[in-house]
Amino acid sequence: MSPSKVSAALARHRLGVLSIVFFTVAAAAPETVVGGGAVSGFAVSGVTGIPLGYLAIALVLGTFAIGYVTMSQHVANAGAFYAYVAKGLGRVTGTAAGGVALVSYLMILASLVGGFGVGAADFVRQVSGAQVPWWLPAAVGLAVVALLGVLRIDVNGRVLGVLLLAEVAIILIFDVAFVSAPAPTGVVLDTLNPVQLMTGAAGVILVIAFTGFIGFENSTVLAEEAKNPRTVIYATYTSLAVIGGLYSLSTWAMTVATGPGEIVAQADEHSTELLFVLAAQRLPSALVTVGSALYVTSLFAATLSFHHVCARYFFALGREGVGFAWWGSTSARTAAPAAGSLTTTAITTAVVVLVAVTGIDPITYLFFWGASVGALGVLVLVLLTSLAVVGYFLRVRDHGHSRWRTTVAPAVAAAVLAVVLVLTVSSFGTVLGVAEGDPAAWALPMGFLVVFLLGAGWGAVLRRARPEAYARIGMGPRATTVQLPKETADVH
Repeated sequence: MSPSKVSAALARHRLGVLSIVFFTVAAAAPETVVGGGAVSGFAVSGVTGIPLGYLAIALVLGTFAIGYVTMSQHVANAGAFYAYVAKGLGRVTGTAAGGVALVSYLMILASLVGGFGVGAADFVRQVSGAQVPWWLPAAVGLAVVALLGVLRIDVNGRVLGVLLLAEVAIILIFDVAFVSAPAPTGVVLDTLNPVQLMTGAAGVILVIAFTGFIGFENSTVLAEEAKNPRTVIYATYTSLAVIGGLYSLSTWAMTVATGPGEIVAQADEHSTELLFVLAAQRLPSALVTVGSALYVTSLFAATLSFHHVCARYFFALGREGVGFAWWGSTSARTAAPAAGSLTTTAITTAVVVLVAVTGIDPITYLFFWGASVGALGVLVLVLLTSLAVVGYFLRVRDHGHSRWRTTVAPAVAAAVLAVVLVLTVSSFGTVLGVAEGDPAAWALPMGFLVVFLLGAGWGAVLRRARPEAYARIGMGPRATTVQLPKETADVH
């Protein structure tokens, strides 16, 4: 890519509230979560309170969002978590968070590509009887995402909008059908009973529910491209309300269709086909086929959304000198982070090729494990960001916000998220579905500690060896204007 065709700035003022909502809700992949994640959660955990878990996590993340979006008015950076942690907890911790963010989002992205490949292959077999290897549609999906990744961001927003609206519409049609034709137990609210969060199953319920919200936080990644700072605020709260309400409603509707006492057994029997099995009992086959197709497009939309997130994290790290400088280049024609997008495509392709060549199960080890481990990393980042919000506003006194928004709410969110993190790590073997004592249950979470320490070590190296880059950490669009005082430069 020649210098004449690149710049170092993302497109300004292109995304409104609806466009950002499309990106964030599409990343959460509603039909994939309802038909895949929630059903798997019922089957693996044996608990019925998952609809309640989605409401509880929505409230927790709503509290977290109070401080999160308040800080977004002061820190607009495509590497959102990385920048917020750097501003609130120090630059070394920020580089550590940047490493965790990249690894987490790349794992989630690769998992979605695997899920898309398997889902698309299953759909082709369902409608035509043809057998295709999962990696073939995965490769096609990667190629399309790679193309869209270097186009204008608002073009991508329109693509995601169309896919998301169709996906949500079919989910709501299924919900109405389930509630209109309930099991013999009738329309009951047993799975929304708050008592379930006072039992030993609370940890598993919250862990499973949290994974469904991965992607809601992506609104601030697009802050540099938003029409104004308040756009991000409105989009974040709207996304949380849509995600939390839709998940809770749809999973509750499934328990109405099966009966609360039968949801676990039927989830275990039908696995991720349960949503469509229940729909087929109540709706014309054409609608069920449309639902199956939209399940695949749900995975594609989430893949596209997370591709943009990864590309922008690479861009942010490159622009500020934490990563390779060429990551910080954008296309002069579309203002897309082209280098970050190409890097993201290359890494994701390598992972898919590795899984295909080794022949391991792409659903278990790529889709399910990749998403679960990536979600754990995001949970760590959300906790660190809550603490960073408090740290930032304790230092920046003249900010014009209430103590509730800058200190109390983020501190409460941090305390609750710390509990959720402990519960997640302690029950990670159950989440992965491995036997007790399996090393994967502790080795995978420990991997993030290694990434965090390596990132912090790199931050310490930058502080001593490259003070110019260190000074730019977390600066966002202003990074290229940061200059060290002459006496400081002379010392180094």
